[in-house]
Amino acid sequence: MLRRTFIGLVAGLLLSTASFAAYPERPITLVVAFAAGGPTDVIARIVAEDMSKTLGQQIVVENTAGAGGTTATAKVAGVAADGYTLIMGQMGTHAAAPSLYASLKYNPIADFTPVGIAGITPILIVAKKDFPANNLAELIAYVKANPDKINQANAGVGSTSFTTCVLFRSIAGIPKINEVAYKGTGPALNDLVAGQVDFMCDQITNLAPQITAGNVKGMAIATPERSPALPDVPTTTEAGLPDFQISGWNAIFGPKDMPADIQTALTGALDKALSNPDVAKKLTDLGTVIPNAEQRTPTGLAATLARDMKLLEAPLKASGVAIK
Repeated sequence: MLRRTFIGLVAGLLLSTASFAAYPERPITLVVAFAAGGPTDVIARIVAEDMSKTLGQQIVVENTAGAGGTTATAKVAGVAADGYTLIMGQMGTHAAAPSLYASLKYNPIADFTPVGIAGITPILIVAKKDFPANNLAELIAYVKANPDKINQANAGVGSTSFTTCVLFRSIAGIPKINEVAYKGTGPALNDLVAGQVDFMCDQITNLAPQITAGNVKGMAIATPERSPALPDVPTTTEAGLPDFQISGWNAIFGPKDMPADIQTALTGALDKALSNPDVAKKLTDLGTVIPNAEQRTPTGLAATLARDMKLLEAPLKASGVAIK
């Protein structure tokens, strides 16, 4: 009996080792549920390039925009859990979507295998460069006085830019205004730079270069301290709205029931990428905060997701936005 037990244990160990060694045998697809050029896309490409080197296979970033990122997210939830199709999820697609979509076709917790957080992105409020207001207090006052004339851009209902501006307007007491939805932050920001829309809330990743270049006005950043990437932009506390404190995040998920050895391989590759000084510099130059050791793990990601789902539920439901 002992001999059979020992043989069984050895066989199981060899099978597990073989499975780990075999993965990956071909390129991996990392789905980004938004247009190219947005914060989620930028972070995905920076991290994927380094992870590819560790895994020995290319990670191909595939952009599939639509429905605030939920279309592509639902698709990934239903693919084979073999580690060859992953998604770079974010706060909008995973933490906010359950409170916005009445018939969401996936459960952010039950239908995915967490890998780890790839980047934490502080939220900024920005306005077009010729907007009449020059600081956050003036912006709030102007929008309240002219709600019918204001156009606020977002990257699609359910996206981080949409979600955080709902929270911003709720805290600031701003009434209903015109919201212009785009298929990603890239096109939304292009129209903001062109002056076609008035303001937006979004992640620092793509906003920092535009603020530095003077193409848009940085009104405030929703963090306790100023960002080294934008030292001249005041915090929301300094700007008079201390209750608006929130950061977005981008994280890798696989479909549910992804094998533990594949999950471990991906988490290890992600951790190695974020520990690479060159990768870290590329991200921090954009204003992205590098996740700590715990946040890079499946457990850390799961905890962050659960926390933000709870945080966003009440304000999103109170906003009256409900998507069928």
